[in-house]
Amino acid sequence: MAEHWHELRLHALRLCRNEAAAQDLLQDTFERALRFERQYEPNSNLRAWLHRILLSLFVTRCRRSRRERRALENLTHDPCAWTHREPTSAGNELSPRAASALAKLPLGFRRAVELVDLGDMSYRDAADVIGVPLGTVMSRLHRGRRMLAEALDERPGREAA
Repeated sequence: MAEHWHELRLHALRLCRNEAAAQDLLQDTFERALRFERQYEPNSNLRAWLHRILLSLFVTRCRRSRRERRALENLTHDPCAWTHREPTSAGNELSPRAASALAKLPLGFRRAVELVDLGDMSYRDAADVIGVPLGTVMSRLHRGRRMLAEALDERPGREAA
């Protein structure tokens, strides 16, 4: 592995554009290669395997960094965003008018809105409960919210009568 150090270092520098970050990436690459050396197939391309590990670690770090930036942005707008809301039942905090509008939605749309928006469930969990694919929940939720907004006449840019 040591014979590939220089080439991997150059690759890390090109990706990171920062000496310290490149050194960290290189160190993590060799650490991971040593930890998973059992998965390396003898007589296969060691150089390619090491470059693959390096690139995989780099992409993972970029994604993590992007998630952290988004989380910090959310916290600057809402300092309590990191806390979890208390679970609520589907009708506790709705006005009678909103509860009536929700009750008039078709069942599939109503269930999606109740589970995700009022029950604070993830899309995946709601899909499991309803027994439909994830994309169907997302579609029903979008359309259900739109129907609810029309029923309540609260869409942005629309004048209330």
